[in-house]
Amino acid sequence: MYYQPDIETMPLEQLRELQLERMKRSIAHAYEHIPLYRERFQEAGVVPSDLKSLDDLVKFPFLTKQDMRDSYPFGLFAVPQSEVARIHASSGTTGQATVVGHTARDLKNWGDCFARGIYMVGGSKESVIQVSYGYGLFTGGLGAHAGGEAVGCSVIPTSSGNTKRQIQMMKDLGTDILACTPSYALLIADTALEMGYNPAEEFKVSGVILGAEPASENMRQEIREKLGVQYCDVYGLSEVMGPGVAMECAAAHGLHVAEDHFYAEIVDPETLQPVPDGTYGELVFTTLTRECCPLVRYRTRDVTRIIPEECSCGRTHRKIDRIIGRTDDMMIIRGVNVFPSQIEQVITGFPEIATQYQIVLTNNGPLDRIELQVEPVADFPFDEIRKLEDLKSRLHAELKSNLQISVDIRIVEPKSIERSEGKAKRIIDLRKGNNA
Repeated sequence: MYYQPDIETMPLEQLRELQLERMKRSIAHAYEHIPLYRERFQEAGVVPSDLKSLDDLVKFPFLTKQDMRDSYPFGLFAVPQSEVARIHASSGTTGQATVVGHTARDLKNWGDCFARGIYMVGGSKESVIQVSYGYGLFTGGLGAHAGGEAVGCSVIPTSSGNTKRQIQMMKDLGTDILACTPSYALLIADTALEMGYNPAEEFKVSGVILGAEPASENMRQEIREKLGVQYCDVYGLSEVMGPGVAMECAAAHGLHVAEDHFYAEIVDPETLQPVPDGTYGELVFTTLTRECCPLVRYRTRDVTRIIPEECSCGRTHRKIDRIIGRTDDMMIIRGVNVFPSQIEQVITGFPEIATQYQIVLTNNGPLDRIELQVEPVADFPFDEIRKLEDLKSRLHAELKSNLQISVDIRIVEPKSIERSEGKAKRIIDLRKGNNA
């Protein structure tokens, strides 16, 4: 089932021609209206007319999040204020906030992109979508909301929080699609079970559209089983648009990029040179239709790969693999590069361990110390020291075997790790000289 079949199944040659046409227009638009792009292009010795083919994009310079911070608030806006329909911004907790604007057309395109994911989980204008992402400057809530309205769904704008009330509304109002973060979907499922419901059998929800944070395959499967749903992973970031840049179809092997609106590259994060399809590297986006804030070669810091295969769903837009980490949250543990998502994959392989965990970073002198905090499931005999030590030993051995790392492991009491009603905080950085 397709939302825009003529676009989503467009022949590849025609799609590439459309991308080139739109890329030429978008790069010229950025160059003509944003001083930073003119300056960077001149430094690189290029002008928009140098783009003759999609392969010529490598001649153009990159844009980074720091560039966006340095351009705060409106330095990367390419339209006058009268044409800016909405403004979103990052929290700025790790630095200067980044501000992104949208014209009315930008917002329509955004809604259409997310709407494709609603159709991917079997949705239609008859559906009831419950949006449990946060609303506000964060793009999640309003992005999913726009997708629901584009399809013609009944939209329930619950936002995040007040979980028991959310569950009651989900049951009473017949929600069949839930949109939120994976950790919140799992909290909803667990809370519903504690309330005496069996959501997989008693609720109408049949599809979830989850994003904003990574989730291991074991965590995805736990959500599928507890809620009885098809899982759709959604990728997006506020700088590029918001949720809907890429969506996961029923084939559940990668996320289709909305290639009529975005051109994706994968580059080596060290050399910044493009890598072959199938090779992991840093995801880079060039927007093709953005009016307010066009981006040319924006470095997302997300690590993934292009999946070089045709999809059984019939969509022709290229797929990216699930994000395995970020170049800026990668941890180096005794010389081994490790992402939190890789640790999560190991943790969720233990039925005795809940899906909640935290990685606590501290330092003692010049050396960093990494403590992995996990909690057992509710029925685990926490008071039996021998069983606790056995579990810790087996987890330690599995991390060593799979990831070649050795970390301090602390098993805490069940349900003592703080649950999130939004985006889970997996890394707690308590090192001196770092803000956590």
